[in-house]
Amino acid sequence: MTEVHLVEHAAAKVVSLPDAAGRALAAAKIVDAVPDPYEPSLWRLRAGSKVGAVALDVPGGETVRLRITPKVPIGRLFFLLGYSLDPRGWRDGAVDVAEHDEVLPAFAHAVERQTDRALRQGLLQGYQPTEAAAFVVRGRIREAEQIRRRFGAPLPVETAYDEFTTDIAENRILRAAVERLLRLPGVPRAVRTRLMHQRARLADATPLVRGQKVPGWQPNRLNARYQHALHLAGLVLERASAEHLPGGLRMNGFLFDMNKVFEDFVCVALREALTAYGGYATLQARNIYLDEGDAIRMRPDLVWYGESGVPLVVADAKYKAGRPQGYPEADLYQMLAYCTSLGLKNGHLVYAKGNAPHAGHMVRHAGIVLHQHALDLGQAPSVLLRAVSVLTASMVRPWPD
Repeated sequence: MTEVHLVEHAAAKVVSLPDAAGRALAAAKIVDAVPDPYEPSLWRLRAGSKVGAVALDVPGGETVRLRITPKVPIGRLFFLLGYSLDPRGWRDGAVDVAEHDEVLPAFAHAVERQTDRALRQGLLQGYQPTEAAAFVVRGRIREAEQIRRRFGAPLPVETAYDEFTTDIAENRILRAAVERLLRLPGVPRAVRTRLMHQRARLADATPLVRGQKVPGWQPNRLNARYQHALHLAGLVLERASAEHLPGGLRMNGFLFDMNKVFEDFVCVALREALTAYGGYATLQARNIYLDEGDAIRMRPDLVWYGESGVPLVVADAKYKAGRPQGYPEADLYQMLAYCTSLGLKNGHLVYAKGNAPHAGHMVRHAGIVLHQHALDLGQAPSVLLRAVSVLTASMVRPWPD
């Protein structure tokens, strides 16, 4: 077995890989994978913004395991993800990651611990719509089905009723997440044993079939003790995947794109901070166009509207490595288009902390100022949220030109 450990946006590593594995990593765009021009068995691998774990089973019995560690601590990654899902209910320290410093072991441990806490008082029960043929009438009789299936026979009776059961969406989601983690290589043995115990506790919940849509659930008073576990389970079901590739390869992966993680956190945090100023914020607005004919659609990450519905603030989140000469100029052109279309004099680009400080650029002949901000994800969550509040205030009341 070949094991490769990379760090997000770190220097490339030259490793020996089967050609099929290197090509699969390159095709899936999990990392930047380039074959060595002189040595056929060597590949140059460099991690980008995707973090997590991937296992490749190559024909012939060889397995390649790739681990990509994020630059931020694992606990901070959990905070960014959790806050994006539930800004009012999630707090720092809500998830125990123990001593794990890699994504998959930490997530498996956290899901198991949260599932255990959720089930300590027993499995949640609820009413589930049920249809059945019975010799005792329960609920209502499905008359049309009775005639179609029984041809007028009085028994058995086609009935429909609400059954009070543990086979509800919440338990199905937890079971599906536990089973998905058990299929992933790289989960520590002790955690795997505890996950098998949780699967046994959830045995009465119907397993999800591959390709089946994950059942929906709504937060309420009754499932309050399940909510942290359900948020984590949803992330597992969304990010874990198994697929067969050409050439007989099989890939199991559990990956997060830090671009998306950062964008989601910044947008939700800004939206929450903007509530103090009234109006309303939209994320990924779909009804904004660059041209008069509404042919060129644009999707800024966040637009804040005043009480009258007039746009007042536009912002875009960019998780990009800083450069000595500053941030990418293409981002400025994009923000200029947003400001022009929305009729705003200020646009805001929010980056993860890099090498460049805050900058403001006055556009020639336009009177538009493009602001570039940086958030330090290495800060404690409370400090990070305070920095977002300060940033929000500067957006609402921009600095003098």
